[in-house]
Amino acid sequence: MKNVYDIENGINKLSDGRVNPTYDTAQVITLALLVFLLRVKSFNELNLMIKNNEFSKLFRRGKQLPLVDAIRDTLKVMDIKGLKQINEYIIKKAIENKVFENGTIAGYTVVAIDGTKFFGSNKKSCPECLRNKTHCFHSGAVMSTVGDGPKLVIDFENYRPGQDSVSKDEGEQNVAKRLLTNVISVHKKLIDVVVYDALACNSVWINHCVKHDIEVIVRAKNNNNNSIREVKKRVNRSETVEVWTDEKGFEKIEVYESVFTMDKVLERLRFVKYTMKYPNKKRLQIMIVTTCMNMKLKTLFKIIRARWDIENSIFNNLKKECGLKHCFVHGGKAVEAVLYLIFIASNMMQLFLFRRLRKYFSTQREIVRLLLKGLYIMKYKSELVFNST
Repeated sequence: MKNVYDIENGINKLSDGRVNPTYDTAQVITLALLVFLLRVKSFNELNLMIKNNEFSKLFRRGKQLPLVDAIRDTLKVMDIKGLKQINEYIIKKAIENKVFENGTIAGYTVVAIDGTKFFGSNKKSCPECLRNKTHCFHSGAVMSTVGDGPKLVIDFENYRPGQDSVSKDEGEQNVAKRLLTNVISVHKKLIDVVVYDALACNSVWINHCVKHDIEVIVRAKNNNNNSIREVKKRVNRSETVEVWTDEKGFEKIEVYESVFTMDKVLERLRFVKYTMKYPNKKRLQIMIVTTCMNMKLKTLFKIIRARWDIENSIFNNLKKECGLKHCFVHGGKAVEAVLYLIFIASNMMQLFLFRRLRKYFSTQREIVRLLLKGLYIMKYKSELVFNST
């Protein structure tokens, strides 16, 4: 964290809106980042760890650490732009270190976008909350890499309440469009393909990706688009173009495809249907629409199945292990600050596992256990100390 990704330097540049604070911003944010790296479940648990001096080996001797109230107050007035830049630097450093040199799937760097709910609560709320009767929550669209290698969160965008009309909250597609535009402006030439679920199977999303010169793959399910209904009928009457019997986990996969023109999309698109038969005789089908006209059918199949990485490796993992659904703090800029800290900690963990522990790979839960063990037995060394002076 200190030597490769220069976390200490990035944190020392952060600022907040407090006047004459007892604890400087870098000290508070370093401690908060360690909370999410070590997957402490709540700020109350953190309070006990601080009082028991469990972080004393990571800060200068005699340095008094902030308690939970100071951390909450700081997060509410944080410089979100500074945290965003830290995560951007991590991604850029990973690119520089050739993490994505061979892509994530068949030579392509593939990212997935999906929406999820954060920090739901029946008690805590803020002006930026979305509301469902008495339940308050935040939602956002997240972009992460999928496929082989580390699953890194590139960035996220939160839904804005009451944007689409006076009473209606912002839709996921608008949030995803804003997210993709922002990421492309920062990380030029990083993304080859973006994959999304059936929500984005429409001309608006496809045209947005084409405009930014990004290949797109989306699921196609029940759709009101006339052109998709027509191509479905055509493909259902067609002959298979390929039949696979060597795919792991499947007895047989039949592939059908056709080229068509979607309403309000200038470019011709590719419609592909995969019909899978499992060894237990269960059958399933996946249909996709894509701008990847020359990509191999097996590569398309790997990409659409890898879309689940963002659900499993990011959302499910972080909600169960890193408090992504726990309401740590509301108000001001706190929600965005906590999200960036969680995603920065997740990216650090992923890069450590895949880059440093290549020959000895363990689960993230086991690595956290070993990190906590190391925290208790480590000796005080100046090169390991986070310095906020």
